[in-house]
Amino acid sequence: MLLFLYLRERLPDPARPRLARAVRWGLALVFVVFNFQWLLIARRIVTGSAASIGAVPLLAPWIAFQLLGWVFLGLVSLYVLAKGIRAAVPALRALLRRGEPRVPTAPETPLSRRRFLARATYAYAAAGAALSAYGIASAYQLPEVTRRALFFPELPPGLDGLTILHLSDLHAGLHMEEDKMQEVAALANRLKPELILQTGDMIDYDPRYIPRFVRAFRDLSAPLGVVTVFGNHDYYTGETLVARGVRDAGEVFIKDGVHVVSRGGAELTLLGIDDPHNWRTDDPQTEAVDASLSAAPGNLFRILLAHRPGAFDTARVRGIPLTLAGHIHGGQIYLPVVGISAGSLITKYVMGHFVRNGSQLYVSRGIGVVGVPIRIFCPPEIELFTLRRGPLPAA
Repeated sequence: MLLFLYLRERLPDPARPRLARAVRWGLALVFVVFNFQWLLIARRIVTGSAASIGAVPLLAPWIAFQLLGWVFLGLVSLYVLAKGIRAAVPALRALLRRGEPRVPTAPETPLSRRRFLARATYAYAAAGAALSAYGIASAYQLPEVTRRALFFPELPPGLDGLTILHLSDLHAGLHMEEDKMQEVAALANRLKPELILQTGDMIDYDPRYIPRFVRAFRDLSAPLGVVTVFGNHDYYTGETLVARGVRDAGEVFIKDGVHVVSRGGAELTLLGIDDPHNWRTDDPQTEAVDASLSAAPGNLFRILLAHRPGAFDTARVRGIPLTLAGHIHGGQIYLPVVGISAGSLITKYVMGHFVRNGSQLYVSRGIGVVGVPIRIFCPPEIELFTLRRGPLPAA
């Protein structure tokens, strides 16, 4: 509120009173639009229904723009602080030089500082609007197809050349309607994989989207089937309902267990672990991985399906050759030049291919979005892998 009042005083140009009045009204409108939802949230907290904050209309996009506003207000705070220091330094020098002859200084030009602040504000708003428009368009586009050959020294000859399609984080819901799901399923089928593996978050909170998911994904087909594990949002939606929907779509659902497929006289064991209920950052999910391993037959080639990539820390110690995961969405916001992603706050395995201790991990950027329909330099992704017998890539 204080920063808003400061901007309301400093942005209008006093030399142009009519424009200044319009700027003040515009700032007041922006302030109301960006802050009225706090009243709805406060009401839910006061009435004891804070758990239903998700019912506040378009809460997540609003929070995203709040964050943009807070970043800007942080910059304004630094500007005000620098301005205060700039004013304090001459006063401090004058205090220290009492009795010395005073050197005349050039008069300050407050209007130029006012113009600087105004131009910086409008430039930030324009850049934020342009970046947001790009991010929204990127979030709603069809996923890019990442094609990659994965090499394993001990891959059985019968599995050499096996093509696997990895899908993760569909998030069927407000930002992933049935027509878009049908397009994703059609794209997957055009790639003609032999096996499709799905690592959770099929539904985003609302159980009404389960039938739409079933209708769109029952057409998904692969000779060796479609195998799925749960993500955290599937639990938020309802474990029993989503599990039924997955099976109604013709998919195999694994919960801390195994599923074995055969190809070319060789067998592939798919280990599926459940999303942890009490998770922590980079949770290795040791107990869940060990439980699935104890149910696995013999010494077959294994792939671990885990929603959260932290399970790789156990998988690589247990000698599981490949782990597929999602959950992070690449952070949805990525700065390519400096290589910084919002997902780095959650895990060290944000997106892409990792090799550790002779084991490999691939973390998908996912298909959908969580809450905020924005992806900046981090487009949606599905991956088509070809398993090959050969030496491991360098770590």
